[in-house]
Amino acid sequence: MIDGVVAIVGRPNVGKSSLFNRIMGERLSIVHEEAGVTRDRLYGKVTWLTKNLRFIDTGGIQIEDQPFDEEIAMQVEIAIDEADVILFVVSAMEGITNDDHHIARLLRETEKPVIIAVNKVDDVQFQADIYEFYALGYDDPIAVSSLHGIGVGDLLDSVISKLPDNKTTLYTDELKFSIIGRPNVGKSSLVNSLLGQERVIVSNIEGTTRDAVDTPFRYHDRDFVVIDTAGIRKRGKVYEDVEKYSVLRAMTAIERSDVVLFVLDGEQGIRAQDKHVVGFAHEAGKPVIIVYNKWDTVDKEETMMEDVRKKIEAEFVYLSYAPIAFVSALTKKRVHTLIPMIEEAYENSQRRISTSVLNEVIHDAIRMSPPPSHHGKRAKILYASQVSVAPPTFVIFVNDPDLVHFSYRRYIENSLRRAFNFEGTPIHIIVRKRGES
Repeated sequence: MIDGVVAIVGRPNVGKSSLFNRIMGERLSIVHEEAGVTRDRLYGKVTWLTKNLRFIDTGGIQIEDQPFDEEIAMQVEIAIDEADVILFVVSAMEGITNDDHHIARLLRETEKPVIIAVNKVDDVQFQADIYEFYALGYDDPIAVSSLHGIGVGDLLDSVISKLPDNKTTLYTDELKFSIIGRPNVGKSSLVNSLLGQERVIVSNIEGTTRDAVDTPFRYHDRDFVVIDTAGIRKRGKVYEDVEKYSVLRAMTAIERSDVVLFVLDGEQGIRAQDKHVVGFAHEAGKPVIIVYNKWDTVDKEETMMEDVRKKIEAEFVYLSYAPIAFVSALTKKRVHTLIPMIEEAYENSQRRISTSVLNEVIHDAIRMSPPPSHHGKRAKILYASQVSVAPPTFVIFVNDPDLVHFSYRRYIENSLRRAFNFEGTPIHIIVRKRGES
């Protein structure tokens, strides 16, 4: 769950991307001294004081006409619109510029909380230089150095203090599932078929659905919320600012979901982009159901269901836990099977295994196939416990974690899946040395 979205804005070459990287703790954004290098928004998540924050890095805003200015301005506007708090980055080395005054005026129109981060304060002797930035009309500028990490903690403290208090979850008891996939695979049509009525726009034009649209409904005495998302394009093919905005919304929709329906196009088959799309859900640890849509248009004489199933399993090896549904959103064929699959995947993601039963299964697996030796040493698995659900997460304590090869972790995972019903949900296995928390 994301507690707040923070947009980092400012004119070119003040160190926005460097600050973004410092906050993220890794080099996620391109850093270059040439102005205007960052032409796309980049996203990253960080946890601070128990709050989960999503940061958006943006391109530089400037008055003078430069290449990509219009595109950058549109992306910055989108980032600001999505943000709960805005980090306005300026440079202590250069002082206030006309572009800084221009940006300050733009931000005042948003009526959103703004924090001025005075970057490049790399020495305490420049601390007093931050006071001139009061002239931009905002209180308490914060001195930071993205190069050395000075002031970043104070900056994040300030972000937390300015998060809106009324950021609440609309749906709490309902089972929430999102529908994701690249553009024009029939996501909105699938929503209409599930709901049995025309509740969202359906069109053959790619990208009709721009935002994530929540639709609550009731099925067999249970409350659900379906979240329809815009098609996610591969990063290199995301050209329009609205499409880039849709990626952010889709990522947020996945995080809000209990289950994710990943839609493939039966007419076009599997594309390279599809692996990129479902990667968001897999990395988030969400239960996934693969929906092979437009099955009514497939030539059944040339393409058998089992052949398609094998191809999907071969292309998405990391989704071996995900069940596959063959449906036609247009004719509603087999669409009725999705809700029971969603319920089962959700229940499996919430499954807890008692410590005694868990250790019995794992030790049976060890007896069947002991860990292989490595340089004359062999891992000794001592005991295991489940530490969380959604996804089910297990910690296995051993004598030396380095001796547990990833292939043996996979063997343990497969053993757990054979013993318990985890269909539809990923499970995480963490190996720790005995005594480690």
